[in-house]
Amino acid sequence: MSEGNRLGDAVSPYLLQHKDNPVHWREWSAEALDEARRRDCPILLSVGYAACHWCHVMAHESFEDEGVAAVMNRLFVAVKVDREERPDIDHLYMSALHALGEQGGWPMTMFLTPDGRPFFGGTYFPKDPRYGRPGFVQVMEAIDKAWQTRRDEIDKSAGTIAGHLQGAIGQSAGEGDAMQGDVARLDLRAAAARIGQMIDPVRGAMKGAPKFPNAPFMEVLARSAFEAGDEGHRAAFLKTMRALCDGGIYDHLGGGLHRYSTDDRWLVPHFEKMLYDNAQFLRHLGWAFRATGEPLFRRRIEETVGWLEREMRLSGGGFSASLDADSLDEHGHPEEGAFYVWRQAEVAALLGDEAAPFGRAYDVSPGGNWEGKTILHRLHPGARSDDPDFAEARATMLQARESRARPGRDDKVLADWNGLTIRALCEVSSILGDDRPLQMAQDAFAFVMEAMVVDGRLRHAARDGRTAGLALASDYGALLSAAAALFSVTLDPAFLARGQWLADELQRWHGDGEGGHTLNAADSADVLFRLRGDQDEAVPSATALVIEGLAMLGQASGQIRITEAAERAAERAAGRIGDAVAGHPGIVAAAGRLRRGSELAIFGAEGEDARDPMRRAALAGVDLDRLDLLAASPDDLPPQLAIAGIRPERLPAALLCEARVCRAPVFSAQDLAGLLGRGT
Repeated sequence: MSEGNRLGDAVSPYLLQHKDNPVHWREWSAEALDEARRRDCPILLSVGYAACHWCHVMAHESFEDEGVAAVMNRLFVAVKVDREERPDIDHLYMSALHALGEQGGWPMTMFLTPDGRPFFGGTYFPKDPRYGRPGFVQVMEAIDKAWQTRRDEIDKSAGTIAGHLQGAIGQSAGEGDAMQGDVARLDLRAAAARIGQMIDPVRGAMKGAPKFPNAPFMEVLARSAFEAGDEGHRAAFLKTMRALCDGGIYDHLGGGLHRYSTDDRWLVPHFEKMLYDNAQFLRHLGWAFRATGEPLFRRRIEETVGWLEREMRLSGGGFSASLDADSLDEHGHPEEGAFYVWRQAEVAALLGDEAAPFGRAYDVSPGGNWEGKTILHRLHPGARSDDPDFAEARATMLQARESRARPGRDDKVLADWNGLTIRALCEVSSILGDDRPLQMAQDAFAFVMEAMVVDGRLRHAARDGRTAGLALASDYGALLSAAAALFSVTLDPAFLARGQWLADELQRWHGDGEGGHTLNAADSADVLFRLRGDQDEAVPSATALVIEGLAMLGQASGQIRITEAAERAAERAAGRIGDAVAGHPGIVAAAGRLRRGSELAIFGAEGEDARDPMRRAALAGVDLDRLDLLAASPDDLPPQLAIAGIRPERLPAALLCEARVCRAPVFSAQDLAGLLGRGT
């Protein structure tokens, strides 16, 4: 491999940001590992992502510095990885960093042997010693000295760490029948009780700061509320949703959720916006709206769908990965949050007489609420429940904001994050009775299936007509649910056919021969070993996505083999995680669909008097494991579905099937409400 920086041909916008660094960066590849072997030097692995503020700081301080780059180039093979493009590499080495006793985070800086075994690491290193941290050059020189003088110790340590990782997150050779578990052990009540103890009773979500949306944890609480009837967990879920809707973590002008709040009161966000956060936010908003009918939740759904369409949707139909936290301020300096914050004088100039009531509602003041400026929010004593919506004022400010320098957009399309978004858009389309989100979902699915399947193989990432990375199990899992959701809304059998292809490809490339799956494919040759994908992050784990995706496709298609594949995957997962159910909320939630999944069909022609009231009754009965189908007649459903074989004596009618047993048809909204357990 030649000298110089080799990132110019990268697909990832994050890697392209580093193509002009004086560092001789390589992408992660077998060739980079071979280069380290030839040079007999360690690999310096730097992992980040485009919307990461501290990644930009370290890049500016160190990677753009000729002197620092010279040390990197002399002592190491420098490899730059976009964690979103290679989540398998990120998962492996973040797990190693945790094993070394570090908290973890990004940028992640790891030092590896030439065969990829980790032996030292950290996160952000300042160029010069400060913040109680050694300087980056000091760290590199110390690593080089140890490599030259204590190679045997490093090799032994690297072997120990790699062995630990193999046992903790890898496909262990001796798992076999000993790892078969009972799905009943994935107990929702136990997980919800443990999570409930960690909830902030005043502000929602987890106690303390920073505060994240914590979507997998919130789903367990929601399931406990709507499935088990736990009123405390219902209150905690709804309190969290109201806080997300009213806090500074939400963009009150443009819609969409920022990544997290840096404080414990939802005021000051870390301003990047991630596609996956907003996909899960949309689903949770839908549940909250169905459960309460509160207009706040409906507005946030509509606003967030509008943000996705306006700022995240690409010309081919796919959705971008993220928006950066930083943008140029009025002086041309990059500042976190510059695009989103306001001075009181700006608000007054734009809104005139309405500035005062708007300012009282959104906490606008002369001194601001953050670094002399204002983050718009409604979680403050001056906000009132009877405040107007200020729709015109917000539209005026949004239009003015468009003239500011925009945050950078990472416009790569990720298969799994798009799958999450497609499913969410299908759900809110049904809730709102709005075809626009459904069309967005269909376009995104078409993009993934057409542009991201190359030579018959699904890819993980795409940008500008190019793809990168083999698909991971998480991609298949998210897209399986997306295909099932699209079928449930459209009744188009083409989506079932695509789903069945995805299920077959998942088994072909990721099956472990025992009923479970690995995160990376069987033929992925540039990773130390095949990884399990059991651990949730901000999204459910790959294992959780696979279990629920297969279960949901089994419900939609009526194919027992697909449901049985989900059951085997859940049994294997139950065996691996044992009693640690509260630490695996995604798997617990996914297994719920296997335990109690049901199908509800409402038959009748559009416009018939009883059909729409029955549909509204179904929406009001929040059941996260029920697949709802709206059809003119049973003939519109796959013949394998038990529900398709029943011919009601008259239409409109509603049929509910649970555990492969169908109830007698009902013919009114009142009777359907009773059937769904909601009373009259």
